[in-house]
Amino acid sequence: MRGVNADRPSAAVPAPSALSGRLAVPAGVMAAVVGAFAYVGTVDPNQPGHYPVCPLYRLTGLYCPGCGGLRSAHAFVHGDFLAALQDNAAGVVAYLAFAVVWTVWVVRAVRGRPARIELRPVQMWSLGALVLVFTVVRNLPFGGWLHP
Repeated sequence: MRGVNADRPSAAVPAPSALSGRLAVPAGVMAAVVGAFAYVGTVDPNQPGHYPVCPLYRLTGLYCPGCGGLRSAHAFVHGDFLAALQDNAAGVVAYLAFAVVWTVWVVRAVRGRPARIELRPVQMWSLGALVLVFTVVRNLPFGGWLHP
């Protein structure tokens, strides 16, 4: 004899339409990132005239935390990870952090849980301090190894 709830889908298995709805935003974000990396991988930032020069560098001669980021992304796309690190080490760390955060986001979406990253103030200040130290060190004479 069949039970009363036998025809209902299990609560543990999400309906395909609900799952695709939860994965739409992460998939869209990944499509945008892949598109951006494909463009930077195709249009070489090492060739002059393709991208604008960093305004901070142009006006002051100082490297911002993002300087070398396009060259780093180009090298990363082409599998030259050492060149990517040399162009912008913080960028490579950010690419890898994005991959981890995106994977966690997708896993949580599949499980039906909200994707929340709640950084405490001490974590945000620490991240800001790391970016500041990276920026200062790459502009000092002994930080030449961090120049793009």
